Amino acid sequence: MNDYFSDRENGPRARTEQIISPEVWAGLVATVQALVNSGAFGLRFPERCPDGQAICGCDEDVIAASVIAEMPGLTWPLETSRLVDDGFLRQHEPFAPDTLLILDFVEFVYASVAKPLPGRLHDFFNHHHFTFDQQSGQEEFRATVNRIFARNGVAFEMLSNGRIVRILPPVLGDDLKRMVFRTGDRILDNMLEESRAKFTDRNPLLRREGLERLWDAWERLKSLADPEDKKKSIKIILDATAEEVALRQRLENEAKELTDIGNSHLIRHTELKQIPVIDVDHVDYLFHRLFAMIQLLLRKKRPV
Repeated sequence: MNDYFSDRENGPRARTEQIISPEVWAGLVATVQALVNSGAFGLRFPERCPDGQAICGCDEDVIAASVIAEMPGLTWPLETSRLVDDGFLRQHEPFAPDTLLILDFVEFVYASVAKPLPGRLHDFFNHHHFTFDQQSGQEEFRATVNRIFARNGVAFEMLSNGRIVRILPPVLGDDLKRMVFRTGDRILDNMLEESRAKFTDRNPLLRREGLERLWDAWERLKSLADPEDKKKSIKIILDATAEEVALRQRLENEAKELTDIGNSHLIRHTELKQIPVIDVDHVDYLFHRLFAMIQLLLRKKRPV
């Protein structure tokens, strides 16, 4: 099933969750276990029939060894709960590995899965011999993963090539993807492109680096109109952006505020007094805010 009544009635849930919850992880684990039970990993990890070596299923021991080797931090069977001992009571609590590890594992599964097609029944061993349709199996798995992500508001999506990408905030995403950086300054263009590439990554550490790079680009942009005098330069740029006095003043206030944010937080400087920006939602907010200003300035006048 591709959609549910609540989605048709209320629209799909906003895709804003950047941490995969234990509930989502449990759903992914259930999906993988069902694939194991069906023999869907037999193409890559075959269990051979003793009579003729045809594939009759998948070798779960080999799957386990591969998962443990390629996904350090995961165990097999996959854990969805852990025993917690607080000194008074021992009980199982829902558990999910690190989100990046989960996404790596989902890509691993995509690369390994294929739809099993039962052939003749081997009467003596009471099993079928399988052939496989890898494309169909991968597409069905991708659809299931994306449905689980969408239903739970997870801000990741698997593409048709099996790679998982981050879904950008809806207001920012389209503009960030479409915009072509032609500022007249090659270094600034490269800085903006590097910032965009890092910010769209699924790794929150790289996204934070994208925020830092955007602030570097902001400082360079402010000096383009007059490289010898940054204050004069930003005045020229803002004058070209808005003629109406009240709006022009608001833009100047915003430019000063953005500069202060970059200087006081752990974005452009690394002194101990700088305030770190750790929360992924705060990173998104600050990136969105500064990108909107840069986008406006570049649309109204491209300084050279």
